[in-house]
Amino acid sequence: MRRTPPPAVLAVVLAVAVMTLQALLLPLFAAPAANVAPRDLPVVVAGPAPAVAAFTAKLEATSPGAFAVTEVADADAADAAVLDREAYAAFILGPSGLTLHTASAAAPPVASLFSAAAAQLGAGSGMQVTVADLAPLSADDPHGGGFAAGFFPLVITSLLAAIVLYFAVPRFAARVTGLITFALLAGAMGATVLQSWLGVVGGEWLPVAGAISLLVLAVSATVHGLATVAGPPGIGLGVVLILLVGNALGAVAAAPELLPQPWGEFGQWLPIGAGATLLRSAAWFDGAGAAGAVWVLVTWAVVGLALVGLGWLGRRPEPQAAEPDMEAHEAARRLGATVAA
Repeated sequence: MRRTPPPAVLAVVLAVAVMTLQALLLPLFAAPAANVAPRDLPVVVAGPAPAVAAFTAKLEATSPGAFAVTEVADADAADAAVLDREAYAAFILGPSGLTLHTASAAAPPVASLFSAAAAQLGAGSGMQVTVADLAPLSADDPHGGGFAAGFFPLVITSLLAAIVLYFAVPRFAARVTGLITFALLAGAMGATVLQSWLGVVGGEWLPVAGAISLLVLAVSATVHGLATVAGPPGIGLGVVLILLVGNALGAVAAAPELLPQPWGEFGQWLPIGAGATLLRSAAWFDGAGAAGAVWVLVTWAVVGLALVGLGWLGRRPEPQAAEPDMEAHEAARRLGATVAA
């Protein structure tokens, strides 16, 4: 018989376990935030070759390691790189001075950083600096705070749906139906609230709703799948991985290149980081740069649903033995009574 530890011992063990979790979470959240800085931010430069070479050398000398500079043919190619999400900004050198094209919808802090860098370079060289935003944020959310704050409830409700379905719905097919139904409804409602009501997300309604639905399915299916396979401990694992680790490394309000590496890149392989990238692409860039995020979310969703099926098959009860023939049993009883008499 398994012995239960004394209450005092159990209390101390639980306190130590939670303290250990706290010790792991503090650096996970604090270290990336304390070390936010530009690291190899993709940027393109267009203009006459000698001017581009001189400008690139000056840019790299001013901020070593901050930018990954690529030379492009002309201003049109530079703008295409920004709108295709291949670069965060474009510097265009011309007779009238320096023009900076940014896309604040891609990452507001990065756009501000490039504007400050352009002003510094212009002041140091005496060039006139002009700044244009090719993909601005919504007028109702000019700094992007609403986007980041509105993104978090999508993840929380996805976790809640996964947990509720696990405890309340006993059948495999019904659980999968519930997960898919919730994802579709959450996408429709999320797009309507964030876009039509609050105005913090741009773009067309259907792509935005699709991006939210895929994010929600990836999160809820993963947590539900882990729960189906491992029980309540699986829920805890899913919450830690997706919510705690994913939120710390997702760069929802910033950019992956601003976080210490390889953690910024790792965050894009988790549902929160990939979901934020996909939603930005759907809302402001006509889907440009979304392919990688789509594959990440699809993979999480498929694996999660597969775990649901695997866990359900593993717990399927054994076929019950056929009930005995009651008439034969009664006949045998009577025969026994007759023989005894």
